[in-house]
Parts: sequence; structure tokens; C-alpha cells
Amino acid sequence: MLDKLIASSFPALRGLALWLVAAGIAVVLAGCAGLPPRTPEPPTLSIAASPSTTLGRAAASLDTAHDGLSSIRPLVEASFALDARFELMRRAQASLDVQTYQLGNDKTGRLLLRELRNAARRGVRVRLLLDDFYTTGMDRLLLALAAEPNAEVRLFNPFVNARDHSATRWLEFFGDFRRLNHRMHNKLFVADGAMAIAGGRNLADEYFLRSEGANFIDFELIMAGPVVPEAARIFDTYWNSDVVYPLQRVASASGTPEALKSEFEAATSPAHAPPPAALQGTDVMGDPPLGVQLADIGRMKWMRADAHAAADSPNKALGVLASPAESLATRFHEMTATARSDVVVISPYFIPGDEGMARIREGRERGVRISVITNSLADSDEPLVNINYNRYRVDMLKLGVNLYEVSTQQLKRNRQFRDLLKKARGRLHAKLALVDREWVLLGSMNLDPRSARLNTEFGVRVRSFELTQALLYAYQLDDIEGVYRVVLMPDGENVQWIGTGDVDNEVLDSEPDSSMLTRLQLLLFSWFVPTDQL
Repeated sequence: MLDKLIASSFPALRGLALWLVAAGIAVVLAGCAGLPPRTPEPPTLSIAASPSTTLGRAAASLDTAHDGLSSIRPLVEASFALDARFELMRRAQASLDVQTYQLGNDKTGRLLLRELRNAARRGVRVRLLLDDFYTTGMDRLLLALAAEPNAEVRLFNPFVNARDHSATRWLEFFGDFRRLNHRMHNKLFVADGAMAIAGGRNLADEYFLRSEGANFIDFELIMAGPVVPEAARIFDTYWNSDVVYPLQRVASASGTPEALKSEFEAATSPAHAPPPAALQGTDVMGDPPLGVQLADIGRMKWMRADAHAAADSPNKALGVLASPAESLATRFHEMTATARSDVVVISPYFIPGDEGMARIREGRERGVRISVITNSLADSDEPLVNINYNRYRVDMLKLGVNLYEVSTQQLKRNRQFRDLLKKARGRLHAKLALVDREWVLLGSMNLDPRSARLNTEFGVRVRSFELTQALLYAYQLDDIEGVYRVVLMPDGENVQWIGTGDVDNEVLDSEPDSSMLTRLQLLLFSWFVPTDQL
């Protein structure tokens, strides 16, 4: 997160200057307004699923066995994942609870805002919970939504000074670094208390293959059954927490409510928020769009599985956890430690650290096959993460870890990904672990220090051989293409990259597809940016 903002805004040689300027202005910021005082409010709770709603009836139709299991359907393809959200928003009759780290001020984000507004006007209670890190310039749109009688917007750990400008937010960030460096990375979408979507996607163009520049390969589940009220209770915990503030307490805008609504209408119109093309056929798993299934509830067929939701406490943003067991990262490591045969980890940002290396070593000593799939330097949107990740590559390979790095150039040798990505870059963003081909762990958590120590995260644990087989097929994990396989060089102390997906399988001795300039910038940043805050 930190390096993305620096790298996208300033050349490498100005990185140090940014830090010095921010430190110098911190004194000025000390005199700015702080967080508003909290006022006691009765908690607002989720609305339970009901057979009086379409989605409630659909969820009930999936649970004919009444065996305590949940119903799940993988959302591998971005277009089907976006369409599923539209279907849930348009069919919701009681409530929509949406929690995300990033809502884009782009065609996807604006289209989703319009659908939420439309739902509120139908009488649906809408609760939108955003982390405040990426809301620059969006206050007027969000205030317009919050002005609807049935809609409310709240912000996690908000900025309070000069909210409309990135530069002033930067100054506040460094002036109040200890607080603002904690972010809510959770992603959750609950409709009518009956169906929920969880996984790694933020609500912006690049997470649904709608960006012209770079897109993310991601994964989510849509769920019904007992796991949904578990997820809904977690949403309630955040919504009513001390680190969440109603939007109107920290943001304001000139003009009348009518003017804001008129501006919202224009900004979210098809001219500025064009809808995606209608879906045709089935997804890679052979499933039709959600709307087709909901139109014939009696024939809906989803996987049945034991599934449970969990999350960090929102108090993690205050540096307060009652015990290490509260950490989602701890629960993840406890789960993978039970592996008997194999673990496959997919994470866009992977920094095992000393403790992670000890866990890997212990697993390998027990004969557990371990595979890690992460982004290459050229295709990471967080290149500074590679500073720490690179330190562990050789040691992981010496322990016998199978290590793969995703590359746009390699992905486009695979017809499926070439057609999806078109001219855009393709980056890994899915956060998944498959344990013994029986358990799937998914959600918002990356395997890096930021997720473990600073951000709050949400995850789902699923026990399902059927789901693991579906993921092995969808991502071709038994015969991986579109990646570089990382191996030790003959000297045993350096690494090289072997291409996959064509007859040549080229072998490279330097970071694939990355320019000399990229590598030089990475080196310069590594001198100036504290790696423990990546």
C-alpha cells in the first residue's frame, strides 16, 4: 500500500524528499482538527434471512438436507462475480451490507453506487462500510448516497483534514502515521441476510477486468446457509466499532442535498458508468450467471460444504488484540500446520519472515509438499514487497518449496488468459490456500507483515474436496501455465526463472520482463523506505 502510492506519484529519486517534507510538516498537522468525539448510538444489527424475500427462498431451496452445511459457488471469472453483485442488489428486498477496502471512483465503483442508491429508494436498508484510504475526491458521491432515507455510509479509521486532495491526505498520513497506517482490508457483501460474497476483490475496474492498463486475477465465493449469518455478525462488529465513523461526522460538501443528488445522478449515469456487456453462456466451471439460477430456484445446484467465516477484531486498528488467537493470520497458520500431504499457497504479496520459514521447514521435515504462487517483480503492483520476498527465495528453494511467479508475458501464452486480459497487464490478487486437497482458505489476507500486524482481514475456511478440485482445474494448479517456475542456479545460491506454456520454456538469470529502470528504482526505494512498514 505505502509503496504503491509513492511509486505511482513520485519518481524514485524523490522518494527520500517526500519523507523529509512529510516529517517537517508533521508539526503543522499537530494543530489540525482530530477525530470528532464519539456520541453513544444504539447498535445497528443485520437483518436475518427470511422466506418472504426472493433471496431468502433461494437460500432455503439450497438447504433441503438441513445438515448444517453451507451452499457455495466459486466465482472465478471477474465478469460473473460483478454480475452476481448486480443480481443481488437488484433482487434485494430487505438489506444490503457492503464492506470493502477500495471503492473505485471509476465506471465500476459508480455503477455499484447507483445500484445501491436504487435499492435504497426501493426501501432496502443499505449499509456501506468503506476503509477511508482510497476515498479521495469521493465525498460528494458518498454524501449523496448517505442522503437517501434508507442508506448510510460509514468510514473506517478516517482522515479528517482536507479530504479532497491527495497531497494533504499524504501530509495527514505521515503526521498521524501510527493511527492511519492501520487499514480495514476486509471485503464482504451480504444481501438480505441470505447470500454473501467473500474473497479478494475490491470494487473497482481493475478487479473486474474493466481496466485498460492492468487487471487483477482474483477469486471469490458466493455463499448461502449458516456461514452467512456468521459473516453478517462480523459486519455488525465492524459497523458498530469505535474505529468506524458515520460519513457525515468527518465529511461535508457545499450545496443543497438536492444539488448533491443531481450531481450523483449525472456522475453515475451510463455516460460515466457504462454497464458491462451482458453475460453469455456459462463460466469456466460450467455455471450460468446467478440471475439465470435465481429465475429457476428449484433447479439451483451449488456445492455443499462445511464453511465458517472469521476476521480480525476491528480493534486491531487501535493496536489492541485480547490474545494472539484473535488474529486471522494465527488461525491461518494453525490450519496450514495440520497439513498431512500438501499445501498450495496463492498470494500476491508473500513475505514469510523468520516465523514463516520455521513453519515451512517444519512442514517439509514432515514430508508436506509446499507450493507458493506469487507475483513476479514485473507484474507486482507493490514492487517494494519484493525487497523482503527476494530475501527468502533461495532458502525456500533449498527447503524444496515449489515456487512460481506470475507474469503477464507468460499468462498471454495461455489462450484463456490472453482472451480475458486483451492488451492489459495481468496481476495476481487472489488470496488462497489449499490444504491436503480437502480444505480451502480464502479471503482478503495476504501473507505479509502488513496483513498480519497492521490491516484487519476477513476470511472463510471451507472443507470441500469438490471445491479444491474445482480450483485445481480453474487455475491449472496441477500443470501450471502462465507463470515462471523459480529454481536454484547450479551454484545453489542464486535463482533463475524457467518459462511455462510454450515449447521453448526459456531460462532467465535475471528478474523476468522487468526493465533495468524498474530494478534500479527498487534498489533506490530499498534504501529509503522502512521495509517493516511495507
